[in-house]
Amino acid sequence: MSTFARLSDLFVRLSGSALTALVDAVRTVFGGDPQLRRQVAFSIALIALSAKMAKADGVVTQAEVRAFHEIFSVPREELRNVARLYDLAKKDVAGFEAYARQMAGLCGSGVPNCAMLEDILDGLFHIAKADGVLHEREEAFLARVAEIFAIDENEFAQIRARHVGPGKADPYVVLGLPREATFQDIRRRYRQLVAENHPDRMIARGVPEEFVAIANSRLAALNVAYEQLTKSRRSA
Repeated sequence: MSTFARLSDLFVRLSGSALTALVDAVRTVFGGDPQLRRQVAFSIALIALSAKMAKADGVVTQAEVRAFHEIFSVPREELRNVARLYDLAKKDVAGFEAYARQMAGLCGSGVPNCAMLEDILDGLFHIAKADGVLHEREEAFLARVAEIFAIDENEFAQIRARHVGPGKADPYVVLGLPREATFQDIRRRYRQLVAENHPDRMIARGVPEEFVAIANSRLAALNVAYEQLTKSRRSA
């Protein structure tokens, strides 16, 4: 059964419930299967926070809708449930901060740089930049979500840099390296990040299979940064 089918089951059980109730239900309904719990929680988080982020600049563009479907291959029969969750998130009286705190709790209280939460933030950046502009209010929204998720400033800068555009970002920031890093440091760090962000590793930590596109995008940004630094070091 797909992640979206599980999400449908949750809707049936909690029809008409508030978004915060859905998050609480994830803990109990899927308590016996930690990986499935993380997958369903991840899907709810990305869909709902995308809806709440849409309020940041006041406009949901077609480019943002396309970006959502690029990273979420939603089966046709599940589109209705995804739309229901999106609409519920827009109507829920709870602010995005309260909701983000609930999601952070699924990783454990005060866990710094929880990998699943980084993946959620990465997906939100992908959607926010889809219209060609990362609006000031969207960036403030993302920065606040990162703060609630206990994602530190350096990690936030890395995630943001991956979405600046091919070849436009500072490669040192993308790889999270100081400028005095040796070539051996650069190669070691690159290999570490590639291993950590392999699609199989992402799925194991709770990212649904439907989200593999963001893993490929992330790896592409790492490859570009590594190639830039390799060329600059060789020419030097």
